[in-house]
Amino acid sequence: MTAGTNVDLRVNVAGIELANPVLLASGTCGYGEELEPFLTLADVGGIITKTITPEPRAGNSPPRIIETPSGMLNAIGLQNPGLEGFVEHKWPFLSKLDTKVIVNIAAPTVEEHGEMTARIDALGGVAGIEVNISCPNIKEGGVLFGCSPTASADVVATVRRHTDLPIIVKLTPNVTDIAAIARSVVDAGADAVSLINTLVGMAVDLDTRRPVLGNVTGGLSGPAIKPVALALLWKVRQAVDVPLLGLGGISTAEDALEFLVTGASAIQVGTATFVRPGAAAQIVSGIDAYCRDTGVTRVADLVGTLRS
Repeated sequence: MTAGTNVDLRVNVAGIELANPVLLASGTCGYGEELEPFLTLADVGGIITKTITPEPRAGNSPPRIIETPSGMLNAIGLQNPGLEGFVEHKWPFLSKLDTKVIVNIAAPTVEEHGEMTARIDALGGVAGIEVNISCPNIKEGGVLFGCSPTASADVVATVRRHTDLPIIVKLTPNVTDIAAIARSVVDAGADAVSLINTLVGMAVDLDTRRPVLGNVTGGLSGPAIKPVALALLWKVRQAVDVPLLGLGGISTAEDALEFLVTGASAIQVGTATFVRPGAAAQIVSGIDAYCRDTGVTRVADLVGTLRS
């Protein structure tokens, strides 16, 4: 590549045209406004909102976050303003962003997933819907759907009936066979799959001999889970033929590129944002620099180029 040649960072994920393959992961960027002082949101390919549920949720009792070696445990419990609170108070800001906005949803029943989808579809301007069937921090809803191929498929089929928007399904790694779950949601109408959500983890305070988190267990994220995420992404890539969005421990451009090469069409940055609020934009710049240095003219050409 000659000096000054632009790298084409655009990627297409299930019909969603992204300016670059880096998105802000759900649950780690709020609803965009929280990061605005630290990050130009137009510099990333898109933002995936914090999970919205039908009704407002206060979340779990504190403590809700603790650092772990090379990672973080969280048990927030899907704290959010509810669907109507999101529409009234969060969507006006999000709708004006110069980047793609994907709305993440979760609900305790199959029917409510459909009702939420119809409401979000009617907003106009939403790029896609990410269905959270995989959160390990709640006692009903997501964890049950995400661990059963049949229940997962029921949710996706219902969401599909209520929208023509691209549907992305976020998978939990806390199952025996993640490929079976992936196949079930794709067969039911999912256009893409996000993986992985957090691993179930726990921390203990030896002085009190009690769990550190108020919820006892929480979701482990950060660099510690990256090898697991890569392995499961590779496994799912063999099982389904839809775009994959990779996440789990991505904190550098090199991490992101490993996911792209393994088969992700785009990646999500999560826990790294807590450490460096501008991490996602830095990763975009790093991917661009790598492509320039190695003569790659289109970042999409890197996807799925892992050699056996």
